[in-house]
Amino acid sequence: MNLRLLERADFKVIAGWIRPGARILDLGCGDGTLLRYLAEQRNTSGYGVEIEDERMLACIRAGVNVIQGNLDRGLSDFADGSFDYVILSQTLQAVKSSERVVREMLRVGREGIVTFPNFGYWRNRVQVLRGRMPVSHDLPYEWFNTPNIHLCTTTDFEAFCADHDVRILERIVMTGDNVVSFLPNLLGNLAVYRFARAR
Repeated sequence: MNLRLLERADFKVIAGWIRPGARILDLGCGDGTLLRYLAEQRNTSGYGVEIEDERMLACIRAGVNVIQGNLDRGLSDFADGSFDYVILSQTLQAVKSSERVVREMLRVGREGIVTFPNFGYWRNRVQVLRGRMPVSHDLPYEWFNTPNIHLCTTTDFEAFCADHDVRILERIVMTGDNVVSFLPNLLGNLAVYRFARAR
């Protein structure tokens, strides 16, 4: 399978931040596409953590190292500093304890990378002003069947980091394949952050 055909815009950003040969832990790894992409693009190695049986089987079929686990229970299977990067790609909004997950990311990895749909995006705001919860490409579920329980904006995430001794190393906010520099919390629909423990 040519992974370039499966490439998402945030995958390019993540790959650009990762040094060649790094050890990766991908939390909520789905079918392992990101891990395979990083192995192809950056010669990385590592593991995925996934809770759903069907997605785990997809990882195994694709030759991706995967462990079944519930992120809200922590990462006790992994020792401190086991990985160079721990990635949480479009999963932060679906975990019950964001604080615990971020803390565990920085315990087992030197750096963390998260991507999430920016709830502050102007199209989402318009839907809320019309009295409805947003439904879009990045937030495809209705209010009654969504797995998302902690939607946030870029401003919310940056405040969270400041309050939890997390140092933001880089941030890219995007809409589609385009990087948004002007009013990113309003005009960007996807946020990508690289972070580490505050010194």
